[in-house]
Amino acid sequence: MICMEVQNNGQLAPVERHNPAPGPGEVLIRVKAAGINRPDLLQLAGHYPPPAGASDILGLECAGEIVQRGAGVTDWPVGEHVCALLNGGGYAEYATAPAGQCLPIPRGLTLTQAASLPETYFTVWSNLFDRAKLKAGESLLVHGGTSGIGVAAIQLASALGVRVMATAGSEEKCQACLDLGAMLAVDYNEHDFVPAAQEFGAQGNGANGVDVILDMVGGDYVARNIDALAPDGRLVNIAFLKGSRVQMDLMPVMLKRLTLTGSTLRPRPPAFKAAIAESLRTQAWPLFENTRIRPVVFATFPLKMANQALKLMKSGEHIGKIVLEMA
Repeated sequence: MICMEVQNNGQLAPVERHNPAPGPGEVLIRVKAAGINRPDLLQLAGHYPPPAGASDILGLECAGEIVQRGAGVTDWPVGEHVCALLNGGGYAEYATAPAGQCLPIPRGLTLTQAASLPETYFTVWSNLFDRAKLKAGESLLVHGGTSGIGVAAIQLASALGVRVMATAGSEEKCQACLDLGAMLAVDYNEHDFVPAAQEFGAQGNGANGVDVILDMVGGDYVARNIDALAPDGRLVNIAFLKGSRVQMDLMPVMLKRLTLTGSTLRPRPPAFKAAIAESLRTQAWPLFENTRIRPVVFATFPLKMANQALKLMKSGEHIGKIVLEMA
């Protein structure tokens, strides 16, 4: 198979490798499309090594056709089209995935669209609905509303009855957040999101702040997020683009009974991810089929142009997802 391999200069180059073989409980997928995600940039820079036993090839999600089943797999027939959350290996013509991390292609979506879903929707569901216990009627602030995570969070939470506001870096991106279902979008280059979040929360729950914040920024946003949360609010960090080391006063955490939490998905065991997949299958995937939510693919690149795709990801100029397509 052809895959994109990391070179000594930190760039990717196409190389020939043997096809991977599915282990027990795994399937082998002939990849038709693979999503690009910010953790791919971290791995390329040497800061996000794959878990033990995972492929060293970049790529955390794909869509394609099952061509082989490992021992013990009975629920996915050969020839079935699926999208899958991967432990690695998506930037290649073939990839293995635990069978429990596969999902059907939502009716009406292309394989390219489906390849943009697993990493972001697994992450959003796990952090917002499992960890933060977000529920209908509550208010949510999503930072980076036009990122892949942001697009998924805005749409999914809005469709499930949550009042959503978002931050983004331009007027165009704020409008995109509104088009996706946010009730309020704040340009963080022009306005302070804290008073906006406090007022937005008060309009919904009567308290001075929002119930949940999904943040991938970190740094000085941590203290500001705490100010923006309502009593009993929950702050969920999934990344730290501005750094994970902060100096702050924790007294508001105690006084407002706040919960500060976060998680990484990739190292979690297959059974944990399979449980998320089942929740997505029953509660999120039908929303695609009745068009209440939709994939947002900003750009596609052929596999051999993975470096250019990652450059676009690093620039932050995209709205939604970037996807690699196989020849």
